[in-house]
Formats: sequence, C-alpha cells, structure tokens
Amino acid sequence: MADISRLPKPLPEVWQWQSDGACRGEDTEMFFHPEGERGPARANRIARAKAVCATCPVIQQCAAHALSVREPYGIWGGMSEDDREEIYTRRETKPQIA
Repeated sequence: MADISRLPKPLPEVWQWQSDGACRGEDTEMFFHPEGERGPARANRIARAKAVCATCPVIQQCAAHALSVREPYGIWGGMSEDDREEIYTRRETKPQIA
C-alpha cells in the first residue's frame, strides 16, 4: 500500500501535473495489471504503458511522485513495480557517506 503520509497536501497546484498526463483518458487496465496476469501478456501490457509514458510531458513529476510515496502498483513515470523496486533496493544498499 502507498504511504499516504508522504502525499502532498490536497492543493490543486500540487496535483496539476496529473491533468497534463499522456495517460489521461487511456484505459487504466493498461497501467494496472489484472489479477493473475503473467508472462508475455504482462510484458506486452507494460511495454504499451511505457510507450504512452515516453510521450508524456509530465513524466518527471509522475516518476518523482511514484518514488516519493512508494507507489506499490501500476506504471508511473515510465516505471513498473519492478523498476521502482530496483531503485528502492539500490537506494537502501548504497553506502552512506558520513
């Protein structure tokens, strides 16, 4: 589950970027997997969703949002759940400089 304590305040100017997303009006099933989806079907759906993200004018804001709240599901900012998990793991294993 996403950590909602990290979400920005519910101010329109904070969330405005979502109105400009290339995904607006697209079928949400392209960005969120149906139950039991596996293998080539999953890979193809992810590739289609990432192709939409690649054209998006707010991909950076979307990616930053997903990473900051640790979105657990869906394609956000051109990243799948697995892509984000890799980033979290790298961050957690990165040596800290004192």
